[in-house]
Amino acid sequence: MSQDSHARHPFLDDLTPDAEFTGTVLRRPISGRENIKKFIGTVATLYKSQTPVFLETIGSRSFLQNEAVLTNGMSLTGVAVIERNADGGVHHVSVTMHPLGPALSLSGQLGALVNNELGEGVLL
Repeated sequence: MSQDSHARHPFLDDLTPDAEFTGTVLRRPISGRENIKKFIGTVATLYKSQTPVFLETIGSRSFLQNEAVLTNGMSLTGVAVIERNADGGVHHVSVTMHPLGPALSLSGQLGALVNNELGEGVLL
């Protein structure tokens, strides 16, 4: 999958104000465009590298698969399901990650970085 340096992000650019983000390491959804953008930005700081390997759209849903290496050297695969409304806005994103060990490692690191903003206990 080639990446144009001017390409739009598969979902961040189109989040609706009331969008929800759910995922493997979250105990509850993250709500709101700005909260989701901050969360994704924080996750990105914990990646040494991230490589998109698949992006396909079927109807109102897009499926994005990435392979990542965390800053601690652990490898992780993530799959995002991006749901759009009739106007093309992204109202829901769900991200699953595996294997479990690296996903939990990422969660632990994220908790220390986002608990003040998102609240205690949002992450596993």
